[in-house]
Amino acid sequence: MRLTTKGRFAVTAMVDLAMRQSRGPVTLAAISERQRISLSYLEQLFGKLRRHRLVNSVRGPGGGYCLAVAAQNISVAEIIAAVDEPMDATQCGGKENCQDEGPCVTHDLWSALNAKLHEYLSAVTLADLVAHHEGKHVAVLQDWRSAPSAMPKTAVATPVVAAA
Repeated sequence: MRLTTKGRFAVTAMVDLAMRQSRGPVTLAAISERQRISLSYLEQLFGKLRRHRLVNSVRGPGGGYCLAVAAQNISVAEIIAAVDEPMDATQCGGKENCQDEGPCVTHDLWSALNAKLHEYLSAVTLADLVAHHEGKHVAVLQDWRSAPSAMPKTAVATPVVAAA
């Protein structure tokens, strides 16, 4: 599973926008400078975000972008989907034709991962990311290192000795 630059940059730019929009529209040039994302790339991303009604553009002097929806009502999954970022760990895009027109032996594993990833990213909102950046505790973003029960159990291999 990989999340490409498109999805990461879109989420980063939206967090930047959410953190600063209370002062008025935010320019893409300002986001570009702060986040070190190409202005032309941001223009492409924000065109898609605008078409998906996640942001509004304001023209003229003092113009820029504002969130079209409250930050607590925008999930990370929505942002990623808006910029056409696939969230699919299967080789077949979920069509179950991975191998010889049928599912491969690990298809269900990757499908389950897709479901968990989508569930998690749907639960994390833009407001959660802003709060986390401001140092507030956000349960859905809790670091796995601080929650030992969330750490995966490591299997220990036991050698098999053949009976004589």
